[in-house]
Amino acid sequence: MSKKEDIKEEVINTVEETQQVEESQEVVEESVKEIPTAEELILAEKDKFLRLFAEFENYKKRTTRERVELFKTAGQEVMTSLLPVVDDFERALSHIEEDKESEELSKGVLLVYQKFYNTLEQKGLSKIETNAGDVFDAEFHEAITQIPAPSKDLKGKVIDCVEKGYKLGDKIIRYPKVVIGQ
Repeated sequence: MSKKEDIKEEVINTVEETQQVEESQEVVEESVKEIPTAEELILAEKDKFLRLFAEFENYKKRTTRERVELFKTAGQEVMTSLLPVVDDFERALSHIEEDKESEELSKGVLLVYQKFYNTLEQKGLSKIETNAGDVFDAEFHEAITQIPAPSKDLKGKVIDCVEKGYKLGDKIIRYPKVVIGQ
C-alpha cells in the first residue's frame, strides 16, 4: 500500500468517526431534551401536592357535614318509637278532661305529659301544624282517605287530621295522616 492510500483510508476512517460522534451527540442531545428539568419536576410535584391537599380538605368538609347530620338525626329511631306514647298521652288527656271527678289525676297526667313533650322538644322534635281547611300537599301530608267535601271550598283540602305529624330538626319523621275532601 502506498502512502496516498494510507492517508486516504485514514481520512475516510476519520470522517466515519466524525459522523459517528455527531450521531452520538445528536442522540445525547435528544435524550437531554427528554429529561425534565429540575424546575419542571418541582412544578409537577407542587401540582400533585396541591391536588392532594384540596382533596383532603374536601374530605374533611364532607365528613364534618355528615357528622353534623348524624348528630341531628341520631335520635330519630328513639323519637319515632316515642311518638305513639305522645299520642297515648294526648288521648288520655282528652278522655280525662271529660271526667270532672278526676281533676287531680288530670293535673298529674298533664304535668307528666308536658315534661315529657318539653324534653322531646329540647331534643329537636316539633309538631307539623295541620288544620282543617289547609290545602293538601303530598310532600307534607299523608292522605289516608277521601270523603265527599262538605262544601265546595273544601275540595282538595284537609277535612280532618287523624294523626299528628312530627319533624326532627328539618327532617319529617312522621307525616300527618289526613282526610281530604273530594
